[in-house]
Amino acid sequence: MGAFYETIPNSLKSWILNQKMLWVATAPLSAQGHINISPKGGQHFGILDERTFWFMDLSGSGIETTAHLNEPGNGRICVMFQAMEGPPRIVRIWGVGTALESGTPEYSSFVKEHNVKTLYHSRSIIVVDIHQVGSSCGFSVPFYEFKGWRNTLDEVFEKKKKKYEEGKEEESMERYWAWKSQASIDGLPGMRRGMEVAKREGVAPLKKMVGAWAVENRQRLRREGRRVDGVYLLVVGLLGVVIGMVVVAMGVEPETVGLVQERLRVFQWLG
Repeated sequence: MGAFYETIPNSLKSWILNQKMLWVATAPLSAQGHINISPKGGQHFGILDERTFWFMDLSGSGIETTAHLNEPGNGRICVMFQAMEGPPRIVRIWGVGTALESGTPEYSSFVKEHNVKTLYHSRSIIVVDIHQVGSSCGFSVPFYEFKGWRNTLDEVFEKKKKKYEEGKEEESMERYWAWKSQASIDGLPGMRRGMEVAKREGVAPLKKMVGAWAVENRQRLRREGRRVDGVYLLVVGLLGVVIGMVVVAMGVEPETVGLVQERLRVFQWLG
């Protein structure tokens, strides 16, 4: 049976902290924007109190979570855990998220105050102010056997760190963030440090979508769509005037003229 709480109940805290992965869901405010769901492995998360949850955002090719949380008027986030072994269970945490970026006073203060172990590629810490927690059965979730942590991400960035320390400036984390973390797939501003370096050093963002849904193509289609809509509305309007003049000249009843023009106005509104 499902149960809802306004805070994390004590009965769920130890279970949450023992999980080996979590899922994060966010979305832009625009109806045309893309919902994002990110899996997070490793125990880089914690519970500060019954109303505050946090997890570490490691560097990668996407920046959706940060971009959505930084969008003015947004901040919506859902974090989900699921039992892979033992009794079935799903726990969701809903709230408002804040991205504390690496290099900022807020990030440094959080790390120091809560004794958080950071990595070379730690990009930010996401803090969730909780307003709802839901627990449900998860009876259909299959069993999975945990075999170990993947170390690939850590190894990749350790190599970048070594190259940077050897004098290769292009291997810096800031250059990486400028390339991959300056904008979301919908073109929303991403990591602030990435944007600053991209602007200062002229780094083009990673191309993240192709075809009609690529950001540059969507912008072009919207412009063309507005032009088409304008022509369409103009034609419908003129047609209404012409039909009105013709039916009046033919001696048609005024009520009929009004009905025809009203139908045209409806088509114009639907367009």
